[in-house]
Amino acid sequence: MITIHLKYEIDPDKLADFEEYGRRWVRLVPRFGGTHLGYFLPSEGDSDIAYALFTFGSLAEYERYRIAAAADPDCQEAFELARRTRCIKRYERRFLTPLETDA
Repeated sequence: MITIHLKYEIDPDKLADFEEYGRRWVRLVPRFGGTHLGYFLPSEGDSDIAYALFTFGSLAEYERYRIAAAADPDCQEAFELARRTRCIKRYERRFLTPLETDA
């Protein structure tokens, strides 16, 4: 399994736009075989940092998702929302694997 961790620097004045962006991706990722674990928005502390986590069975599955999402009209609309509103200033993507433990 691979978990994708996204750290966003967002415009705090456009939080509602970012929330809509997040709601769209929470619905879209499962369409491509992933599991979205949610968006985590600013509360206490930094007002311009948000996170998202989602998983795929493998890095290869994630790569197939990226290719399919690039051609999907609903995904393109979500990307366009972020571009148009400029709610996302920048983001970082990390790939994580869970620690295997002995049962």
